[in-house]
Amino acid sequence: MEELSADEIRRRRLARLAGGSSSQPTTPLTSPQRETPPGPPGAAPAPGPSHSLGLNVHSMTPATSPIGASGVAHRSQSSEGVSSLSSSPSNSLETQSQSLSRSQSMDIDSVSCEKSMSQVDVDSGIENMEVDENDRREKRSLTDKEPLSGSEVSEEQALQLVCKIFRVSWKDRDRDVIFLNSLSAQFKQNPKEVFSDFKDLIGQILMEVLMMSTQARDENPFASLTATSQPIAAAARSPDRSLMLNMGSNPGSSPMFCNVGSFGSSSLSSLYGTSPAPPTNFTSYVPMTGSSLTPPASSVATPAVPPISVSSQLPAASPSWTQPCSPRYRPYTVAHSGGSAAAAATPRSLSISIPSSSPSPPAMAAGPAAMPVITSRHRPTAMGPPLFTASPGALRRRPSLQSRIPPSVGGSGSSSVSDSCSDHFTIENCKETEMLNYLIECFDRVGIEERKAPKMCSQPTVSQLLSNIRSQCISHAALVLQGSLTQPRSLQQQSLLVPYMLCRNLPFGFIQELVRTTYQDEEVFKQIFIPILQGLAVASKECSLDSDNFKYPLMALCELCEIKFGKTHPMCSLVVSLPLWLPKSLSPGAGRELQRLSYLGAFFSLSVFAEDDNKVVEKYFSGPAITLENTRVVSQSLQHYLELARQELFKILHSILLNGDTREAALSYMAAVVNANMKKAQMQTDDRLVSTDGFMLNFLWVLQQLSTKIKLETVDPMYIFHPRCRIELPTDETRVKATMEEVAAWIAELYRDPSLFSEPKFPTECFFLTLHAHHLSILPSCRRYIRRLRAIRELNRTVEDLKNNESQWKDSPLATRHREMLKRCKTQLKKLVRCKACADAGLLDENFLRRCLNFYGMVIQLMLRILDPAYPNIKLPLTPEVPKVFASLPEFYVEDVAEFLFFIVQYAPQVLYEPCTQDIVMFLVVMLCNQNYIRNPYLVAKLVEVMFMTNPAVQPRTQKFFEMIENHPLSTKLLVPSLMKFYTDVEHTGATSEFYDKFTIRYHISTIFKSLWQNIAHHGTFMEEFNSGKQFVRYINMLINDTTFLLDESLESLKRIHEVQEEMKNKEQWDLLPRDQQQARQSQLAQDERVSRSYLALATETVDMFHILTKQVQKPFLRPELGPRLAAMLNFNLQQLCGPKCRDLKVENPEKYGFEPKKLLDQLTDIYLQLDCARFAKAIADDQVMLPFFLVLNSIDDW
Repeated sequence: MEELSADEIRRRRLARLAGGSSSQPTTPLTSPQRETPPGPPGAAPAPGPSHSLGLNVHSMTPATSPIGASGVAHRSQSSEGVSSLSSSPSNSLETQSQSLSRSQSMDIDSVSCEKSMSQVDVDSGIENMEVDENDRREKRSLTDKEPLSGSEVSEEQALQLVCKIFRVSWKDRDRDVIFLNSLSAQFKQNPKEVFSDFKDLIGQILMEVLMMSTQARDENPFASLTATSQPIAAAARSPDRSLMLNMGSNPGSSPMFCNVGSFGSSSLSSLYGTSPAPPTNFTSYVPMTGSSLTPPASSVATPAVPPISVSSQLPAASPSWTQPCSPRYRPYTVAHSGGSAAAAATPRSLSISIPSSSPSPPAMAAGPAAMPVITSRHRPTAMGPPLFTASPGALRRRPSLQSRIPPSVGGSGSSSVSDSCSDHFTIENCKETEMLNYLIECFDRVGIEERKAPKMCSQPTVSQLLSNIRSQCISHAALVLQGSLTQPRSLQQQSLLVPYMLCRNLPFGFIQELVRTTYQDEEVFKQIFIPILQGLAVASKECSLDSDNFKYPLMALCELCEIKFGKTHPMCSLVVSLPLWLPKSLSPGAGRELQRLSYLGAFFSLSVFAEDDNKVVEKYFSGPAITLENTRVVSQSLQHYLELARQELFKILHSILLNGDTREAALSYMAAVVNANMKKAQMQTDDRLVSTDGFMLNFLWVLQQLSTKIKLETVDPMYIFHPRCRIELPTDETRVKATMEEVAAWIAELYRDPSLFSEPKFPTECFFLTLHAHHLSILPSCRRYIRRLRAIRELNRTVEDLKNNESQWKDSPLATRHREMLKRCKTQLKKLVRCKACADAGLLDENFLRRCLNFYGMVIQLMLRILDPAYPNIKLPLTPEVPKVFASLPEFYVEDVAEFLFFIVQYAPQVLYEPCTQDIVMFLVVMLCNQNYIRNPYLVAKLVEVMFMTNPAVQPRTQKFFEMIENHPLSTKLLVPSLMKFYTDVEHTGATSEFYDKFTIRYHISTIFKSLWQNIAHHGTFMEEFNSGKQFVRYINMLINDTTFLLDESLESLKRIHEVQEEMKNKEQWDLLPRDQQQARQSQLAQDERVSRSYLALATETVDMFHILTKQVQKPFLRPELGPRLAAMLNFNLQQLCGPKCRDLKVENPEKYGFEPKKLLDQLTDIYLQLDCARFAKAIADDQVMLPFFLVLNSIDDW
């Protein structure tokens, strides 16, 4: 084949492309797309360079030019829409986009148009031609050079650019543009006097277009813009009036894989975008002044007109149609309930739903009739994944979290449209909506042109022109949002912008420029943005963690609060000026009021706890079988959801704190939340009067993030006593050491000298607010969690008892009542198990617990600095005089540390090993070795219990932590004597339950002693204390007393258990007993079983301690004050086990009660042998209760 000339190649390409595009079918709401190559549905090629080249052919059509339409006017519909859709929505200018579209925006002559046409790749819809490869490379290199780059843009070119962006014409009418009658008449009459400058012309164009919309009764001026879809108006024409956000199939669309970095930039980076934006010349804008935002007289006088009806139809889409999904502007999908696209009457309102892509598949794509509606802002990019229409095959191919969660987790395994779209936001379908949509798209087309022709747009003339277009679009959008062109809107009306923000469908910079233009006019600013803030709050209240819709209101508010001009955050100032920023309390339930009524309360209320939001438990934990693996997967997903929400909450509050004008309001709100929820710390509180656990934990997470960078050197430990302290402590708050009278006298003395107090700084206030927030959030949640576990255990025990005794009551008159009780218990048990699964997700988050532990590490450091300024070089014992600051601190500062450690040791021991662990160990040792610094013995007992729980004999996973305690340099000399002293001191605690409490405390100490005894460093301390210690005699006395009492009580309860069991074995005699007597006997049996289990455990521990001590050392036990008492105790218990009535101790399943008589006898006889000497033999003989040796041997054989 002979070689073709360059002119012949271009001519043939133009002819081929003209024929191809004219034959391409078009729709009134979707831009024409290239034909899909043969293949299975959904197998469309991914967007690539050839695809973009094919779409960028007609960058300037005669239909959109004021010069007039030509013979290719029939192609005007596709030209603009395709040109707009071809631009990448990415905020960064990609190399590919530059090379593909550099010569398209400003080319108006035939040569440049021809060059633009020559960019079409031979493989993009046009048959291959025999072209030399060198010629092709030469032509491609020519297209990279932007025409007219070195010359000034003429007025005619500028007019064309304006008309292209605004989609208007004053020369000829066409279906793809808006014809301006007024301007057309003016141009015909006197073209030179139509406008003084381009700013004037732009204003005239926008005002005429908008006034055409307000005054048109029978037709819609925007309906002719076939290449520019209006998603909201399109939804109005759909039968189900539903506009949904299609999340696509990319993992990033789910919060499970969401790129958080794509949101939250407070600079001019990405507003409603996912990638950095190119530098835009915002300084050349000519914003309208405040006075210019007021409507002209003629527009105010225009009467309101009813909503217009749109007659354009929505044809069905081909199942194989594909459209690349933009990562920034996600395409809308109009779902048709009946599968029909028949036009419907325009409703007064419609709802925009944002269905989740995770964890359940988008229910909106359930039918093949789903119709994509593409706007000029939805531009394909080579980086975006392909978006398939909602064909069944495409739905099956969509990945979602549902496919990764076992079916038994969900309630039904699938969700309907109403389930997945329960969170919605109703908007008005009115003229303002269409006008606003038009202005937004015009604003967006400016960015398109800048990206397509960066060199041309960088010229001062063009840059100024584009800046004027942007500022005029923003200013007219402000007029529309105020209702100035139609009917004034009140602050109570919902904002038309909220749906765009919730759908993340605004072009880059639109909101920022709207704020920049209006924030200096306070009235206009409030009228526009107060409805937006209220709309976001309403949307957030309707959201739940059962879908990922919750993130959109949060992200939108975060973006608003991060908008910054200089050092000012205008939206932060507006938020704190709202009447409901910090509402006054009107009832005793101040905490719940603040959550329900305050503006941020709606955003902080997201929760996974079943008592806060039953949607979560119904969706994730209502399946027939909740396995451990299912619960783990769902918990991780919910924790990820919470993490995303809390990060946005932190950004919001952080922005308000960064703004100097609003920092005081933010601190006041934080303090109000703490002060209003003081009752949450009570053991018994009315949950209706305080904020929910979910709210408080979210609040705590944000405060933790604010406190991460605080240095303790900047924290004033005297703040809690400061006259300007924001925290309101109850007057009866217990202190660590001092009494209330001592605290009051000391504070009065401090107030006499104000110089003792420094000005409270933010680090100090934030630190103490966070400390009190822990007291009111994480610890009440831990207590509730433990109570729920206890209730589950009790219900399980009740159900088991009822099942085991069914043979006894199934034929009795009470059988019906027992069956009802069994049914109720099972129902309640199932409910509690589900609630526990939700609590596991909300509370047992390892990352969250680590943050709490690290903060408590900071609290411990602060207290250790108070105790000894030489920290970390602390020396024990501390000074006898307790520092007044430490003595006057609230007691819960120490107690909370112990309670939290106790909780994580039990339920999340893997969290324990953090950098702060060394400080925690030091604090425990210092406090246990200086018990005189704490007034409440039960607080010391809690510290002992923490050490007991970390004992490897109790919790093997904390062995390393226990070793850190016992090997700490400060513990080797003072820990054993201090614990021995406390063992004797708990004999009298001052509480009414002191007699029974002491046994548990001493049991903990004995267990600790058994471990410390095996440590060489502590073994020497034990021996020193035995030989010359002051506490040893008292300690052994208490040990003898406890052993005597505990063994006596436990053996007596075993005798009573033996009697009842013998009676029940005799069926005839048992059946003769009256029913009430049988129940009384069974009740007594259950009580004796509980008592025997408890007392035998304690008694066994004390006997073990005696056995260990007497084996290592004998001399201290032979002292005159100890020998006779020890001999009497041994003889008495030996008589109980080997005496004539020892057979009465035989019970069924003795291991159930921890009763091991052979081991007990063996230990008692060992103690006799280990103390074998004349002095101890005399003490035994003096007791006169010694049994014959053969009787002991016989008893051992009997057991």
